[in-house]
Amino acid sequence: MGAKQKNASPEKKDQGWGDVWTWTAIDADTKMCVSYLVGGRTTGWATDFMMDCRERIVGHPQITTDAHKPYLKAVEEAFGGDADYAMLHKVFGASNEPEHRYSPASCIGCDMKVVSGDPDPAHVSTSYVERQNLTMRMSMRRFTRLTNGFSKKLENHGHAVALYFLHYNFCRVHKTLRVTPAMEAGIADHVWSLEELIALLDANEMSNAA
Repeated sequence: MGAKQKNASPEKKDQGWGDVWTWTAIDADTKMCVSYLVGGRTTGWATDFMMDCRERIVGHPQITTDAHKPYLKAVEEAFGGDADYAMLHKVFGASNEPEHRYSPASCIGCDMKVVSGDPDPAHVSTSYVERQNLTMRMSMRRFTRLTNGFSKKLENHGHAVALYFLHYNFCRVHKTLRVTPAMEAGIADHVWSLEELIALLDANEMSNAA
């Protein structure tokens, strides 16, 4: 918020300036965003995120995360042994393309580590959540790289992300599913219109004001 972490002064950091991350959990079958969290990258944030996932997931899930170390403790605290959990570490090598400052490196392999339970290797993947992260980045100006459209206030950033995921789950038809993720999950029976989404937001605002 306001500036990159390395460019923010101590005073600005105290005001909330610096890097902010968006944690995202996607159900592989329905493509629904099960949970998200806007915050830091520490174990505390990871635990808060996974605890919220635990409250929203029924049964014994299979979980795949990337190699971010805080996930190890967070998944254990949230699910204990009640999950088949694998960590996927993607290995990146130098690109063959001409060097560009912001060009991503090429993925040259993956290293899968079984952390707990008995995850099915055929379903160990982070591709769906990575694709969703791309959709999020392409759908919100504040996530565009190298522009002045980045969020200036954390509160406004959080509201924008919340609105995005509400629209993603209930209003946006997934091209593969041909329905919205909420419809595929059985919690909605039609594609929500923008009018319905706005009416829900207005109702929530009135409830908070009461």
